[in-house]
Amino acid sequence: MANQNKFFLTKEGLSRIENEYKELKKLKSFKTKGESPRIFHSEEIDPEFLAFQEDLELLDTRVIELENILKNVQLITAPPKEKRDVIGLGATVLVEVDGQTDEFVIVGTLETNPDIGKISTESPIGKALLGHKAGEEVVISSPTKVTYKIIKIKYPSL
Repeated sequence: MANQNKFFLTKEGLSRIENEYKELKKLKSFKTKGESPRIFHSEEIDPEFLAFQEDLELLDTRVIELENILKNVQLITAPPKEKRDVIGLGATVLVEVDGQTDEFVIVGTLETNPDIGKISTESPIGKALLGHKAGEEVVISSPTKVTYKIIKIKYPSL
């Protein structure tokens, strides 16, 4: 389902990436307008200058990464009504595991955060749930066998 060249993001995720990009561009502009550390007159390069160069390189690398994401972003949208009974990208899924209920939101890899229930389409659970419907059971073996009974699927306004 995931296209290697596309980055699937929710509106919230896209907003976060756009804000980070703007902030890093401001920071880069600020760092390059100011006085950069000068090289000593000796044979050695000033360690302060090396640290400055390294910071700029890291900043540039992240800016380039973000530009690539923004050029190749695909916004996650809810599927047509007739397909909302099937688990796909953007779905909130209520499952039962060993008598306990758990809820997951299926997101792209950039927004994954298992601590708050956001799992990627690339994760073992996310991958296994894709394409299934409420009432179905999905068995995931990693490293032990766990059965996920799908109770409910909903697509929030994305």
